[in-house]
Formats: sequence, structure tokens, C-alpha cells
Amino acid sequence: RIVGWGRTLGCIASSITVNLPEPGHIHRGAGKGGAAHTVFRTGEVHGRITQRAEEVCRLVACSDSARVTSNLWGERWSKLVANAMGNGLSACTGLTGGEMLQSEPIRRFSTRLGSEAIRVGEAHGYQLEEIFHLPPETIVRAGEGDEGAMRVCDEQRINDGKRTASGQRPSMGQDMQKGRRTEIEFLNGFVVREGEKVGLACRANAALTDIVKRVERNELSPDPRHITELRLN
Repeated sequence: RIVGWGRTLGCIASSITVNLPEPGHIHRGAGKGGAAHTVFRTGEVHGRITQRAEEVCRLVACSDSARVTSNLWGERWSKLVANAMGNGLSACTGLTGGEMLQSEPIRRFSTRLGSEAIRVGEAHGYQLEEIFHLPPETIVRAGEGDEGAMRVCDEQRINDGKRTASGQRPSMGQDMQKGRRTEIEFLNGFVVREGEKVGLACRANAALTDIVKRVERNELSPDPRHITELRLN
């Protein structure tokens, strides 16, 4: 409202995998994306490719692979899905990204979170991009019980996890460790609220939002059992 759409561009950072262990020291938990994975996607809100979007892309490409996108809104929702699948889970379980991938019940709950979020994004008209190098529909089918799709998801995510430091912790897990306020209402909570607008119930995302808020209030301690013992059906 203050800056104006005309002065606004968007950008997402996909799988950049960083943390801030101490002031002025940034640790990256994965190698550069290079030709295998485009990390930065810059774009105009209106979707046209412009000279200024290309210039911003050139600048961020100094740190890693980048491209200009004509699908900023789809890129942003796809990024939201990826964050919804891991951040809150780390916050309420205390687990790192690698530890979560090694737990089948947590991995499957993560997929259900993503499946719900994808359905909501599609209902709002977004054209989603690949998420964790998987077609959105594969994640949807896996989260809704298709065992074949689940095997594909598991294999891809475990393989991707091998390229990331095992001790890497998603950002909300880092926030919980440091006693910071989490972003749960702006990730999984947002998915729930946007789902309500289109008549979609997101039970997994709602349950996770509640658990994270209870851990944040010190009513619960981080524990994998919050998820492994959760019964939604």
C-alpha cells in the first residue's frame, strides 16, 4: 500500500538451505544449485518479463543460479507448500531436516500437509511449479493415500536429502530453538484460512498449527510423538 505495485518485484529462494548460527556468520547446508536446480526466481507481479526483472535476476545470480519467471504467484505458492511441509514439523518435533526424512510417519504427514496446500493453491487458480523436484499432482496423490505416488515422493525426497547437511534445521525449527516467535500462522495457518475460503478443510495443517502454537507457548516440549502419535482419520 505504501510502496505501490509499480515499485514491487517478487523473488523466491528455492532450497537455499541456510542458517544463522551467530551474528554475522551465515552457514549454508547445501551446495549451489547450478544447472541442476534454479535457486532464485525473480518476477513481476503482473507476469511480464521486464528489463528490471532481468537486472534483479542478474544481480542475485552473483550468489547462485537464477532465472526470471512469468509465474511469480505460482512460484510463491509452490514455495509456501515446500515450507508448509517442513518448517512447522521441525519446530514441534525438535528434529532436523534429515531426521524428519528418516521417520516414515513424519515423512508421510509432511506429504499430507503438502497435498492439502497444493489443493488449496489450485483452487485459488495458481499454476504450481515442481516442489522438491516433484510434480504437484504426485504429492497430492501421495498425500491422499496413493501408495505408488508415496513411494515416488519418498525416493525423491530422500535422494534430495543426501545433498543437504544432515544437521540442517528448517528456519522455524531454528526459531523455536532460539525462543523466537514462529511464522506458523503465516504458513500452515495461512493454508487453513485460504482453504476455508474455497471450502477445503485442511485438517493436517490445522492440527500442526495448533501443536506448534502450544509448543511456542511452552505448554508442550518439542517431541516427535506430537506427530507420530497424532490420529486424524
